[in-house]
Amino acid sequence: MPGSGKTTLARRLAASHGALLVNPDEWLVRLGLDVHDGPTRHAIESLMWEQTQQLLGIGTSIVLESGLWVREHRDEKLAAARRIGVQVELHVLDVPLEERWRRVAARNARGHGVQITRAQLEAWERRWQPPTADEVARYDPPSPLTPASRRC
Repeated sequence: MPGSGKTTLARRLAASHGALLVNPDEWLVRLGLDVHDGPTRHAIESLMWEQTQQLLGIGTSIVLESGLWVREHRDEKLAAARRIGVQVELHVLDVPLEERWRRVAARNARGHGVQITRAQLEAWERRWQPPTADEVARYDPPSPLTPASRRC
């Protein structure tokens, strides 16, 4: 969820593992597009996912920085990555709403990142489907990357 620290973690993971960071928000902002426009976001994320799969197929390690709030979306990504034959880690940042709002409000005040309202954050909170223990068990445990491994 916004304000959970996922972009910060994704940047650290990409740097420490020599992986390419794939972040839809950054693309949308740099292209001057509305990050809150659902059809545009979907089009960009679909294209990015197609390229991500191609990159995984040629041995590139990827950190996909995306909320993946709904289990169905996580399952789709996991299944596709498994078909390619890559290891997949899931990093979940479960931060309480009030702390996320504090972070987002501070970011909004600084004029950094995507502007998000409290109402948006609360609406998105209702859509969040936290991973269950059985879902988490389907992923590979976090571990250091080696040059021969590919991860998503």
